[in-house]
Amino acid sequence: RQNLERMHEQLGQLEGRCEELREAMQEGGSPVAELEQELEALLGRRMQVEKELNEARAKVQSVEADMRERDQQRMAAERRADDTRSGLERLRMAWQELKVRQQTVVEQLAETDFQLETLLAEMPEGASIGDWQARVQDLEQKIQRLGPINLAAIDEYKEQSQRKEYLDAQHADLIEALETLESAIAKIDRETRQRFRDTFELVNSRLQEMFPKLFGGGHAHLEMTGDDLLTTGVSIMARPPGKRISNIHLMSGGEKALTAVAMVFAIFELNPAPFCMLDEVDAPLDEANVGRFCDLVREMSERVQFIFITHNKTTMELAERLVGVTMREPGVSRLVAVDVEEAAQMATA
Repeated sequence: RQNLERMHEQLGQLEGRCEELREAMQEGGSPVAELEQELEALLGRRMQVEKELNEARAKVQSVEADMRERDQQRMAAERRADDTRSGLERLRMAWQELKVRQQTVVEQLAETDFQLETLLAEMPEGASIGDWQARVQDLEQKIQRLGPINLAAIDEYKEQSQRKEYLDAQHADLIEALETLESAIAKIDRETRQRFRDTFELVNSRLQEMFPKLFGGGHAHLEMTGDDLLTTGVSIMARPPGKRISNIHLMSGGEKALTAVAMVFAIFELNPAPFCMLDEVDAPLDEANVGRFCDLVREMSERVQFIFITHNKTTMELAERLVGVTMREPGVSRLVAVDVEEAAQMATA
């Protein structure tokens, strides 16, 4: 590179000298022949310098190409060196990790009753690190699923065991009580069904006796609307004289009233009460039915005391004591009581 610079410098000097000679020739100050010879010599020298310059340039280019190649080789070598250093660092870290793990394993074994030599002797010859690592990972996952270690688990287990024993005893008592209740309910259901059936048959029998007395004939009976005696309803089927049998809902008002009275009296016959109160039961009845109604009330009055509200004179004649309600002034009621027997004595006196 220094030779190339020197040649450039010489070429510049030669070009400067050639320019001076040309100027001198133009001015005519020096002999032309000498100047021409000097010029030719300088031109020859210039060509020689240019040739050497070109050769030097070629060498420089060759050297630069070689330097670039060597630089590329150097960079590749540096990359390989970096890779090697990285690999060495990884190996060093792995070795350090293995050393730490080895120390950890040794410390863990020291805390147990196991001996490393014994474990190595018991390990199968075909055992691989991958298989044992997989087993270790599986065990770690199982341990992780178990959750954090509860140091109070033993005490809690005892406490919960006692709690469970207590609850089991309570459960057994409840089961026994439930069985007792179910047995009692079943017994009550059986007795209820039997009592209902007996009561139904007795009331039905009494109704069949009462209905002809009130209607002067005909027939009436009770029917169950369902098969289950605990939930079934009861319907009254009646056939007044001269009519077809039908449900009570299809009867006239008077027929409904007499049928209801027959039902009430049938129940009273089965389970008599101290008294019976009737509120204008005879209102929808004609005179013939009122007479039969009064006859039945008179018959039953030997066992039951009747209190009835009525506007019918025939029914009033049945009473032993009359209590009337009058209203001489608007909004002011007044009671008037009459003893029928005393009134009859006063009338005959």
